[in-house]
Amino acid sequence: MSVLSLAWKSLLSRRTTALLTLLSIAISVSLLLGVETIRQEAKRGFTQTLSGTDLIVGARTGPVQLMLYSVFRIGDATNNIRWSSYQQITQHPQVKWSIPISLGDSHRGYRVLGTTDSYLNHYRYGNRTPLTVAEGDWFNDLHDAVLGYEVAQELGYSIDSSLILSHGTGKVSFADHSDNPFKVSGILAPTGTPVDRTIHVSLQAIEAIHQGWESGAAPRAGAPQKAASDLQPESITAIFVGLKSRIATFSVQREINQLPQEPLLAILPGVTLRQLWNLIGNAEKALFVISVFVVAAGLIGMLTTILTSLNERRREMAILRALGARPRHIFTLMLSESVILASLGCFLGLALLYFLLLLAQPLVNQLYGIQISIRAPGLYELSIITSVISGALIIGLLPAWRAYKNSLSDGLSLRL
Repeated sequence: MSVLSLAWKSLLSRRTTALLTLLSIAISVSLLLGVETIRQEAKRGFTQTLSGTDLIVGARTGPVQLMLYSVFRIGDATNNIRWSSYQQITQHPQVKWSIPISLGDSHRGYRVLGTTDSYLNHYRYGNRTPLTVAEGDWFNDLHDAVLGYEVAQELGYSIDSSLILSHGTGKVSFADHSDNPFKVSGILAPTGTPVDRTIHVSLQAIEAIHQGWESGAAPRAGAPQKAASDLQPESITAIFVGLKSRIATFSVQREINQLPQEPLLAILPGVTLRQLWNLIGNAEKALFVISVFVVAAGLIGMLTTILTSLNERRREMAILRALGARPRHIFTLMLSESVILASLGCFLGLALLYFLLLLAQPLVNQLYGIQISIRAPGLYELSIITSVISGALIIGLLPAWRAYKNSLSDGLSLRL
């Protein structure tokens, strides 16, 4: 009988303690791999939210804050941009296209974004993938609204559904624009980005619903309203800018940042994303370190179990020696048990991870907008598993050495 087969049968004879050790290793490995998977998917989701945009322009504030409210719909703008400044930027000889956006309203917790047709024509995500209207059409009328995929799915809206926008961005609002109901004209295809959680209307629609709201309160009944042709925006929240040449990026950025008539901030999305990820990186590292300690605790638990069983197995070792097993066979037997436990624990942990990811995938997407793609383990995951098994091999040296040192007479003699 080979040593591996003997080690397997030995573990089966102590199946209860072996199973508990196996479970502790599996849970710790699934935790470590789960943290790593969430980190990678969150980073991929952040970096793929926007592509092909050279500059983002907003009111003077922090670069990360501008990125958060304009791209990820997190937080609010400190100020707006004058429409005249937007026009001046679009007329810059190096500007190829621009997307004005206006934020500040919501519908049942989902952000409303006012924009123009250029949003559909020029906004890109992932690997420069354009937006696609999956059902209906892009807005053509003043009170048309185009829903992101998640909005339509969660609220059960379809084409021609009616909706009322609310003033402000909170989930609960006591100021509704009920005098300007909207109709769903289109639903966008899923993107896995904040676009899925956004309701898109025209800039003129944003102006229309805010007529008479200059004081911050709802207008009185019968107040005069502008005609649709007169709804020229006076200000917007931010601008996405595409340039004719990337070489001009820094010069255009400097010109916008030094615009004399209004303090503005132009940021490079890629650079700001790295700053944002660096801020999150500390929490990410802390989670990883905690997971490593959990794996170490699982391996130490395995060591404790094997060491504890050594005294009970003195007679087993003695019988093996009496049957012709050499000390090196005992040493290899103990090491084999450590490796078998760690290997089975890793594969069980991997299976547990995929099961949990399947359960958590829709929940994480709904709560945090992070699309978790379930894929086969890559080189990084395999390297973690190899490290855990190697760690078990090293830790197993201690009980193997103690078993190796036990003599035949020690095993056969009775201890009082």
